[in-house]
Amino acid sequence: MASDPRMTRRTPTIHHITNSAGDIDNGISTVDSGRYTVHLPPTPDNQPMEIAMQTVGTEEQYVSNSMFTGGYNRVTRAHSKKIIDSDPATVVVEGSFCEIPGCGSKMMTNRQGIDVFPCECGFRICKDCYTDAMASGDGFCPGCKEHYRALDVSEMAPATKLRSSKSGRRLPVVESTELLMRSHSNEFDYTQYLYETNRSYGYGNAVWPNDGASGSADEFGSDRKLFLEKQWKPLTQKSSIRAAILSPYRLLILFRVVVLGLFLQWRISHPNEDAIWLWFMSVICEIWFAFSWLLDQLPKLCPVNRAVDLDALQEKFEKPSSNNPSGRSDLPGIDVFVSTADPEKEPPLVTANTILSILAAEYPVEKLACYVSDDGGALLTFDAMAEAASFARIWVPFCRKHDIQPRNPESYFNLKRDPYKNKVRPDFVRDRRRVKREYDEFKVRINGLSESIRRRSDAFNTREEVKILKRWREDNSDEPMETLKIPKATWMADSTHWPGTWTVPAPEHSRGDHASIIQVMLDPPCAEPQNGTEGDGNSMDLSEVDIRLPMLVYVTREKRPGYDHNKKAGAMNALVRASAIMSNGPFILNLDCDHYIYNSQALREGICFMMDRDGERICYVQFPQRFEGIDPSDRYANHNTVFFDVNMRALDGLQGPVYVGTGCLFRRTALYGFEPPRLEDNPDCCSCCFPRRKKPATVASAPDVDPEDVQLREDDEMNIALIPKKFGNSSLLIESVRVAAIQGQPLADHPSVEYGRPPGALTVPREPLDPSTIAEAIDVISCWYEDKTEWGQSVGWIYGSVTEDVVTGYRMHNRGWRSVYCVTKRDAFRGTAPINLTDRLHQVLRWATGSVEIFFSRNNALLGSPRLKFLQRIAYLNVGIYPFTSIFLIVYCFLPALSLFSNQFIVQTLNVTFLVYLLAITLTLCALAVLEIKWSGIELEEWWRNEQFWLIGGTSAHLAAVLQGLLKVIAGIEISFTLTSKSAGDDVDDDFADLYIFKWTSLMIPPLTIIFVNLIAIAYGVLRTVYSTNPEWSHLLGGVFFSFWVLAHLYPFAKGLMGRRGKTPTIVYVWSGLIAISISLLWVAINPPSQNSDIGGSFQFT
Repeated sequence: MASDPRMTRRTPTIHHITNSAGDIDNGISTVDSGRYTVHLPPTPDNQPMEIAMQTVGTEEQYVSNSMFTGGYNRVTRAHSKKIIDSDPATVVVEGSFCEIPGCGSKMMTNRQGIDVFPCECGFRICKDCYTDAMASGDGFCPGCKEHYRALDVSEMAPATKLRSSKSGRRLPVVESTELLMRSHSNEFDYTQYLYETNRSYGYGNAVWPNDGASGSADEFGSDRKLFLEKQWKPLTQKSSIRAAILSPYRLLILFRVVVLGLFLQWRISHPNEDAIWLWFMSVICEIWFAFSWLLDQLPKLCPVNRAVDLDALQEKFEKPSSNNPSGRSDLPGIDVFVSTADPEKEPPLVTANTILSILAAEYPVEKLACYVSDDGGALLTFDAMAEAASFARIWVPFCRKHDIQPRNPESYFNLKRDPYKNKVRPDFVRDRRRVKREYDEFKVRINGLSESIRRRSDAFNTREEVKILKRWREDNSDEPMETLKIPKATWMADSTHWPGTWTVPAPEHSRGDHASIIQVMLDPPCAEPQNGTEGDGNSMDLSEVDIRLPMLVYVTREKRPGYDHNKKAGAMNALVRASAIMSNGPFILNLDCDHYIYNSQALREGICFMMDRDGERICYVQFPQRFEGIDPSDRYANHNTVFFDVNMRALDGLQGPVYVGTGCLFRRTALYGFEPPRLEDNPDCCSCCFPRRKKPATVASAPDVDPEDVQLREDDEMNIALIPKKFGNSSLLIESVRVAAIQGQPLADHPSVEYGRPPGALTVPREPLDPSTIAEAIDVISCWYEDKTEWGQSVGWIYGSVTEDVVTGYRMHNRGWRSVYCVTKRDAFRGTAPINLTDRLHQVLRWATGSVEIFFSRNNALLGSPRLKFLQRIAYLNVGIYPFTSIFLIVYCFLPALSLFSNQFIVQTLNVTFLVYLLAITLTLCALAVLEIKWSGIELEEWWRNEQFWLIGGTSAHLAAVLQGLLKVIAGIEISFTLTSKSAGDDVDDDFADLYIFKWTSLMIPPLTIIFVNLIAIAYGVLRTVYSTNPEWSHLLGGVFFSFWVLAHLYPFAKGLMGRRGKTPTIVYVWSGLIAISISLLWVAINPPSQNSDIGGSFQFT
């Protein structure tokens, strides 16, 4: 491994490129560059004794005004977008003012002019006020009410020491001086960040120190009694479904299982001797249906409801206390990931609105960061994000000032209700009109970006062609000009080449071959609120509004030929690594580009579960998916409420819901592949990379020296040496793992909290970004970084399936984690769904294909670990098996037609026993549906739409998925899918225009054939029975009844073929007619009518 140059630790070197008009005039290949080296912060590989203090403002502006690019065997470059000027809004450490009310003097500094703090709480005070406080005799700090230490000003710690190191900015600051000191030994001392523990868990246990421990008795002991006596409020509450509903529901399930068993036993013991083939097919299908229903129904035995207490969350984490005298937010950070891949199918306006809803979310601004993954590397997406960042400076303060809901501007301005309801501020109307006008201009700019990029690129390319042709004529006058090939580059607004994908693909500038790009669109905000200015006639009054914005980062990972980029899962893992280095939020929210935050409190509601008691064992919080723009009748069950409100809520009572790909709040350490914390005899979640030595059980007479110490120490050293094999060779990334684990723990504010962090530990402001951090982030998103690591195998999103979301969630549950389902009163997120029949079928095809892949892989629930609960295992097993039901379903849908053609039925006669069983099975199914509707809150129509689309999808997409999955397993044929196109919402004439668009696909052939065969069979059976001298009405009744049952389920499919005007395309009639006639003639040829059947009139076969 040491011989691999890619895995060798090196100091990032950044080439600074200044963009000027002179660079363009000198030709494409000539740019002026200045080379400089950025000193690394302290890491396990780089431990300087002292860190030179620098002015924060210049580096912070340099980061925000530069776009960083790089990749494999390429120098990391910082492309300066504009000249760095001094900005009065820039957050600097120096020059703060005294916080004593009425003073306003500049706080005291040391000889170098750096602010110093006489108290560890960080309360700012000037020299005069400090002298008065010490001279008065009590010497109490006005902030934390603790005694000042009698030290000279020159001996006090500089302010920047508390946040100067790269790791220190991400670590909780414990109220102890010793824990803040960095070890200067040769080994990197991780234990300095650990809170004292008496258990086997590796980090984070908060216990009250004994007398004589680090920290004085007054620091902890005086408040211990008050701490323990304080009423502890839970942040969440779990409640079971009412027994009056749940008990009959469980009894009905048991009763139906018994009835199904008796029915199948009766069916097997009473074959139809006249049509044994028909009986055999029907019995096999019915056995499978019973088995499939059981797999689907058993996980529904324990549904639960959950609720959160946002007031308790605010009181615990954002109210002044002895551990947090300033009242700063003690909530952990959240990194929000938004993924997009193709601006043509995922309109930039949709993505921009999603970003704006995230930036306006009700969460501490300094704790929120948004990362946009552009997997296509398109300049159109980059420019759209820049426009969104600019408009956010108007939109976000407007939302905060007037409490706007929802905070997606497109959705807000298109609301059908009265926008002025419950608005009492007199300037709301004026502000709304102003913001609406700004948004309309913003939309025009977004819509015109594509044309603007094309015109700009054409102009620059023409100029470059003229230059090159002129130089060609001067140097190669004898050679023909046809050999000259000039690339059609895509140009940025600052007259430089776009380093990503060009509109006209070229080497190193195509979708599968381009450099990595990181651009900080919005800087990390300062820790203190910043109110705006008073408004005049042309601007909003923001004097009482916090105008800070969360950090916004544009990320494009490097792609090169020969490296598998692993689609969406690879893009998500690149964001995990980049965000770990830049912000390292202990929690990650994953959103698709068309899913925006509808409830601005959604992040707080999700974090309640993570910060509550036992929250450290939760790997993710899944929110239900809610959709907009769906036709009122929900023809194709796009809302999918049966799954999200019945199945998912039932799984919440087991080990937790499955991960569905978006709207999910992850614990970062769970994504890293760690195990959950255990109470007894289990390692901590970082044990595989940061092992703690296990102490064997001893008795009082045991010797002090453990004979196994040497062996354990050698094992620890070996595991530490394997860290790069798991995460890669980035020391900053490895260092951030433990930090995220500590910061993601609940508060240790109650004796029942087993694994917690000290209160007030996350109130320290984080350090601004610097170029070396961005350079490290560029390295970890390079195409080669995952080589010889466990990314995609056991770390991050899992590779190898088109449904990487389900596999990723399964791996977490398989390790023993549990998840939570958070159903909010106001929808947390809303998105769009394909309402077109063809798009909907392709979406279902992708899901089903992923399930087949799971079934034939090592992620099959049958191979799961013992930590996977039994009913949870059943649920995951059903995820992999349900597509195979399509085989039996298609056969069963043809059985009524075959019965009518053959004048036979699946039973010998329609006797009382068969009818009683059929009635009992049907009534119990209806009763279970009614009870599910009661405890889940869905409507009967939604349940029926789900039943209809179950048959539509089962006879079309699921069958194709089984065939594709078998081809991949047997023949190794890879499966590829295209993105589902998202509507841009520009069709104001008809919101459901896509519903009526007919797009032919081969997936329509099986259900079309079923419809036409059953219609022909019904007509044939009726005519034959009517004209027969000895009609068998029971067989006709049975066949017609089941045929109508099939056709009733396929009615939405047939209606979708009619389009807007009720006209079915000719190709539908051609294919369906040919197939139906062929099957009918084939049947007549195989089983012709008996010669003694007297069919009246001329209606007879010859």
